[in-house]
Amino acid sequence: MNSRRYWKNRLPFLLTNLVCMAALTVFLLVCGNSVSAVVLILIVWALVLLMGLVLTYWKRKRQMKKLLDMAEQLSERYLISEVMELPEQAEDQVYYQLLKMAGKSMLEQIGEVERERLEYKEYIEQWIHEIKTPITAMKLLCENHRMDWTKELLLELEKTNRFTEQALYYARSEHTEKDYSVREMALSQVVHQAIADNKYLLLQSGMRLEVEEMQDTVYSDEKWVRFILNQLIANAVKYRTEQPVLRISTHKRQDQVVLVVEDDGIGIAASDLPRIFEKGFTGQNGRMVQQSTGIGLYLCKRLCEKLGIGITAESSEHGTAISLSFHINCLIHEVQS
Repeated sequence: MNSRRYWKNRLPFLLTNLVCMAALTVFLLVCGNSVSAVVLILIVWALVLLMGLVLTYWKRKRQMKKLLDMAEQLSERYLISEVMELPEQAEDQVYYQLLKMAGKSMLEQIGEVERERLEYKEYIEQWIHEIKTPITAMKLLCENHRMDWTKELLLELEKTNRFTEQALYYARSEHTEKDYSVREMALSQVVHQAIADNKYLLLQSGMRLEVEEMQDTVYSDEKWVRFILNQLIANAVKYRTEQPVLRISTHKRQDQVVLVVEDDGIGIAASDLPRIFEKGFTGQNGRMVQQSTGIGLYLCKRLCEKLGIGITAESSEHGTAISLSFHINCLIHEVQS
């Protein structure tokens, strides 16, 4: 509570008391009272007034500090009226009722927005699941009727499937704990599945693959890790050079298994590197590639945070390397060995 403003607000009350004290002084002197008696009365009045004002200020300051501390501890501060006590003073009770009304209105608005958001999210998930059926059917038709133009169609279907998966994972990324299943998985298997998901994209781009033999197993969600790898492979193709190479390898670092996806593409500018995981950030290279949305790496970062996977990026003019760090559960490995 601002002390200067508090005493400034009390000026009319103090001036009223001063006027009353002056009027009383004149009245007592006219009535024949001695000056010493009048001075004594004024001193007592001033002391009582000062004590009352100081006690009132101390009490109000303590009340306001308590409310501020209570609000600081709340994650949703609009709920302050639900935890604060009913004030004693009549004017404070009016403010209390106003807070109650505002809080109730806010909760109703939040509830309505959450319902609309949930309905929209459910619709998006349902639509994505339904659109996957014709995509899969078209893939099968192209696979069973191989022609020159079917390769191009399969490539576009791969892109369509990747974009629908991106939309689905974006919708679910807020509550990944309801969808993931952490199990033991072989990194080599997940890597080869991700490559198979993008085989037509890799063939069309002329990307040469260098996949190191991997014996490591980690504990994570295979589906989500596969999605992350798909995004990294798509980025490597998008920002490739004339003779593109994609290297995928693993190594151990202290208590972690690090999966590295490295390309020899155009790289990322040093000024853009700290921001590549921000939502919607495309950077200098993204402005040159019209298909860049700034969502892929943002989703990768968000999913890695949910799964407890470390993700870092290193880049130069000779290419970019994205590292995924999986923690080794020492207890489980000791039991298995």
